[in-house]
Amino acid sequence: MSQLSKLTHSRNQWKYKAKLRGEGERYQRKQNARLKAQYNRTRHALKETQARLRQLEAQLHGLATVPKVEVVHLALQLFFVARIGFRAASRVLTLLAWALGIKSAPCPQTIINWGIRLSIVRLDAARTLRGLPLSQAPFTNGLLWMIDISIGLGTGKILAVLACDAHHHQLAPGALSLQHVHCIGVCVADSWTGEAIAEVLKRLIAQMGRPAAYLKDGGSELHKAVALLEEQGLESPCIDDISHAAAGILKRTYQHHPAFEAFLSVCGRVSGKLKHTILACLVPPNVRTKARFMNVHRLFTWADRVLKLSPAGGAKANSTLGKLRACLEGLPSCKALIKRFRGDASALLACQKILKTTGLSHHTLAQCEPLIEAMPSAALRLEFSAYLAFELATAKTLGLDHVGLPISSDTIESLFGVAKQHGVGETQDAARIALRLPALCGLPTREEAEQVLDVSVARQQEVTGPVISLTKQRREVLGHPERLERLSITQGLPHLELIASPKNRSNNQKIAKISNSYEELYGPRLRNPTGHRLLENAASPGRRETALTS
Repeated sequence: MSQLSKLTHSRNQWKYKAKLRGEGERYQRKQNARLKAQYNRTRHALKETQARLRQLEAQLHGLATVPKVEVVHLALQLFFVARIGFRAASRVLTLLAWALGIKSAPCPQTIINWGIRLSIVRLDAARTLRGLPLSQAPFTNGLLWMIDISIGLGTGKILAVLACDAHHHQLAPGALSLQHVHCIGVCVADSWTGEAIAEVLKRLIAQMGRPAAYLKDGGSELHKAVALLEEQGLESPCIDDISHAAAGILKRTYQHHPAFEAFLSVCGRVSGKLKHTILACLVPPNVRTKARFMNVHRLFTWADRVLKLSPAGGAKANSTLGKLRACLEGLPSCKALIKRFRGDASALLACQKILKTTGLSHHTLAQCEPLIEAMPSAALRLEFSAYLAFELATAKTLGLDHVGLPISSDTIESLFGVAKQHGVGETQDAARIALRLPALCGLPTREEAEQVLDVSVARQQEVTGPVISLTKQRREVLGHPERLERLSITQGLPHLELIASPKNRSNNQKIAKISNSYEELYGPRLRNPTGHRLLENAASPGRRETALTS
């Protein structure tokens, strides 16, 4: 065979073998693709069958798979209504996941994010909040605004503004609670002056209209803020909280009483002698130095009950009664002061219970008059009666003198107390507390849970971005001592600010000065029956400021 023939024959053999190998590989690739597609179909069918089987088993046991919005709603209720911690709520949902039809329980951080987003949802909804119209104040939004300031850890102080319907005592039985109020603004700043508070209130008025009245304690900064609004034509009547007013009256009556300081000293010595004995159950209650007259009546109640355990007559040696008398020291010599103070405080507390539950009106004032007449101190009777008469004039100005005027700001103080104790751990960070205040007002609804799911991560970061975490700072500084100087830089960042405002406007953006046409849009200034402007509870004749400083 020639060389060319050998080459042609070899090439033909190579082509034949290549064709055989190619046909086999093509067939194998087709088979692999078919088997892979069949495997994928079988796998998806298995997953669908297993899910369907779980649904049938759940239906067999009377259960059904819960949608995610229901999981969010339940988690928010566990934290904000049942008031168990974030980790505890996650553990509860994990234990009940099968029984509730929950595929996977949320982790604690997820529940924290849902709580923050609930605050965002409620601040967004606060813009349209309105109360029932007031016949005597038709150009207001029908709401009472509660204002108060609180502190937490860190350099910031929290300013909160709550809104409730002025007709609350007509719409709902009982006293105001967190279920009946809405948080419309919460801000954190290094300090709060009257000018700064007035600026926040002016921004809120620009969004929501003028409130029917302000409800506050006797703080001088709050008083000055309302006065500044009056100068700008944005005034509303001002109501003094009854608890702080009563404490101020007690303070002015008893602070300089010759036996009062002696009584407190005796109680301190008695406490020291009882603490580590078999009579420790009779230790007097603690009364803090600041705002002492808010709850000093507990100390007098304790003294009266303890003295009743020691009747007149002798006591056997080494008897329990003898040991008790040895510890009481000079307490029996304070019986006259104890009796008088208890008489005044008991009447004040009874009046507060009536007025907080049903509001201030002609009917409730008539119920309080016999209690006031029974007070031993004449000066206290006159001052408390003048306070109630002044506030009733405010109620008449608003047309609430027959309905009942809310006169207690216990709700906002309760809000601060719950926020500082619930879900903050060992570090009561002021900014973190402020983030949770709007969510603690009212009961979470399913509609709000749906809106929580609609809040984006970017929207949450926009709100929580300026927040300084003390826990994160501590971890960073203790792990890297060279970063200590950074604390002074980070503290200069803007503090948290959540105020009801349009969606297309940032909370940190300052609103321009309100024009003079505001009075034409929202009506004339409120006036009392005598024709004078009624802005604030300026002291009536013979009445001094009810601020409580110690």
